[in-house]
Amino acid sequence: MTVSDWRKVFKQLKVKPAKLRKYIKHNAPKKRSTGITLTRCVRCGRYRGHINKYGLNLCRHCFREIATKIGFKKYS
Repeated sequence: MTVSDWRKVFKQLKVKPAKLRKYIKHNAPKKRSTGITLTRCVRCGRYRGHINKYGLNLCRHCFREIATKIGFKKYS
């Protein structure tokens, strides 16, 4: 379902608050306690490729961009 579809549904259900609450209840994302989606990159918000070591909390893409600025060296 695309973003525009979600907007259409909310627009249609705005006049029916009980049905809107039921729709949100059954279609809301789950609260996670473990897994990939628990940790996010601090800079861009990406879930995958996450580096948690040393308390970085960055994805691998953001880490490559700022690694030299925060004191890491490339050795090969």
